[in-house]
Amino acid sequence: MHAWTDPAQTPDTLRPCVATFGNFDGVHLGHRAVLARLVQEGSRRGLPSVAVTFDPHPAAIFHPERGLELISPGPLRAELLESTGVDGLLVLDFTREFAQLTAEEFVVQTFVNTLRAQAVVVGEDARGFGRGYTGDVATLAALGAVHGFDVVVLEDLGEGERWSSSAVRRHLSAGEVAEAAAILGRPHRMRGTVVHGAHRGRELGYPTANLSGDSLGLVPADGVYAGWLTRLDLADDSPDRTLPCAISVGTNPTFDGTLRTVEAYVLDRTDLDLYDERVAVEFVEHIRPTLRFESVEELLTAMAGDIEKCRQVLTSIVPS
Repeated sequence: MHAWTDPAQTPDTLRPCVATFGNFDGVHLGHRAVLARLVQEGSRRGLPSVAVTFDPHPAAIFHPERGLELISPGPLRAELLESTGVDGLLVLDFTREFAQLTAEEFVVQTFVNTLRAQAVVVGEDARGFGRGYTGDVATLAALGAVHGFDVVVLEDLGEGERWSSSAVRRHLSAGEVAEAAAILGRPHRMRGTVVHGAHRGRELGYPTANLSGDSLGLVPADGVYAGWLTRLDLADDSPDRTLPCAISVGTNPTFDGTLRTVEAYVLDRTDLDLYDERVAVEFVEHIRPTLRFESVEELLTAMAGDIEKCRQVLTSIVPS
């Protein structure tokens, strides 16, 4: 996948094309349905497929007070989009000036002049683009008729709870990682570098891999989770690449901690030296909330129970 940010640097090999657009935070099942149809449409027409997205997220510009946390920031989003098979990713700089483009100006500038799109693929709920959030599917269809591109509209495919990034964020903020995974189509993932922590886990017999503070991915609610740790610097076929783990998110209240951390204990392994390695952590199931224990002995008893529950959860699951 070729990714670029300057429309003027659009490769000739990626135009004309078929295209789609959106924030694609999390690249959930709804996004994937649109992107799969995009790739299919490109193949049918013998054209490359291009996804257009924005950085930063519009909410960061217009509602910074909300402190929107992205499910899959920048590089994670790009990796997920690449996994769908799209040929190109154009990331447009979202500014207040850019937001003043009318729906028609945005469409003509991006899909007609820059990409020379022959078709634009969207979900039936596509709306809110252009100045004043006035653009919708009808707007796009009308502009396509004028400027010579087709508009391919997918029906809403979600079953039960609607597939949306806001629903994923809501579930993760409540620790409902299994419910988030049902919308994402995979476990939620964070990625970062293993750094030194307080080393309490090792002292207690459960050495943990602490993710760096600048790790990518929305941090779920405080609690203990069953999940997977993937060592990204190892070969895909390495037996130690993806390992079952118990993940703790929180401040370690039993030890009066104040720093919120994400740390993972690889089940039944005390021989691993993961410091400075790049790892990904996937959250499969919530085990319990973070608790304050009155003694280290109570904590150790709880941890042993947590690990057994994680083992039971992960035994029958193949990592993604």
